[in-house]
Amino acid sequence: MDTLFQDFPIIYTILTTVFFIFLYYAVKLLLNRQVKGNTDTSLIRSIILFLIVLTGIISVILAVPMSPEIKKEVTNIIGIVISAVLALSSATFIGNALAGIMLKLVKNFKPGDFVLVNDIYGRVTEMGLFHTEVQTENRDLTTLPNLFLASNPVKVTRSSGTFIFSEVSLGYDVDRHKIEKALIKAATEAGLKDPFVLITSLGDFTIVYKVQGLLENVKTIISSKSRLNAMVVDELHKVGIEIVSPRFVNQRQVNETVFIPKFIKQVDKAQEDKSAKAENKIFDKANEAEGIESRKQYLQSIDAKLSKLNDELKAADDLETKETIQKKIASSLEVKQKLIDRIDSKIDELAKE
Repeated sequence: MDTLFQDFPIIYTILTTVFFIFLYYAVKLLLNRQVKGNTDTSLIRSIILFLIVLTGIISVILAVPMSPEIKKEVTNIIGIVISAVLALSSATFIGNALAGIMLKLVKNFKPGDFVLVNDIYGRVTEMGLFHTEVQTENRDLTTLPNLFLASNPVKVTRSSGTFIFSEVSLGYDVDRHKIEKALIKAATEAGLKDPFVLITSLGDFTIVYKVQGLLENVKTIISSKSRLNAMVVDELHKVGIEIVSPRFVNQRQVNETVFIPKFIKQVDKAQEDKSAKAENKIFDKANEAEGIESRKQYLQSIDAKLSKLNDELKAADDLETKETIQKKIASSLEVKQKLIDRIDSKIDELAKE
């Protein structure tokens, strides 16, 4: 065999190439099975496949027939190139990869969460090795390097609920107790819990009131902010409080006319439904990503249940108990496989978008 390689050195190069191609696809197939339904192994999969490709390229280059002197020079050049690439890309390529690993380990946010980074606001749709994808309020997808997320403050909206607010500036001539009562009612009508009012500043002509309340369903945060603003306008007008700059009042001759539109009572349920549907459309990919993440967490609970059942099966003494446990295991395995298939199909759908 050694003689064959010496007589036909190109065969060694071909076999090396075939070996690494086979190794790449074999490892990829094996890792794809391991990744199914798993939350974090896709990151490890990307690293392993990258290392195989890098090792394969270097091995094929070194397997090309050449004299020992040339091979030594090529080896030195490869070493220099790799060192230069690592040095030049450490701030970007490797930096993003390390930041991606850090974000996965820290778990500050996950797909489906609302995040604010600098002036970029939206819901996370994908967390990769080098980048994180965010779906913004206009339904567009924004790709953020992981290094950018690791080096900038990231504000994450808690899934259990968040406080939203609305601000309004009113004149000193209006009783603040009357204003605060109207603002509290506005927050309640907007569906917020535990509302309260703050006076944030005293200006030369106006007082700035800030009404806040707890929004439990954060998926509707955009439409809920709009509804809160609308309720503030309606409730202030209902009690006869004019929302207009005192400067404007001092410059007009209108015989004390109050600029409050006539209130028309109407059912806003249809409009609320439209807003909710629009918000679901805006964050459609983020909703799908959140659903996948929820299924993965449920899959982990099934794995824990299976582990517990297997322990019980080993400890069981009588045949009847063993059969009962085995039926539970079979049922859980069936649910697990269906869940994995569902996750994989959803991931494929997201990848096509």
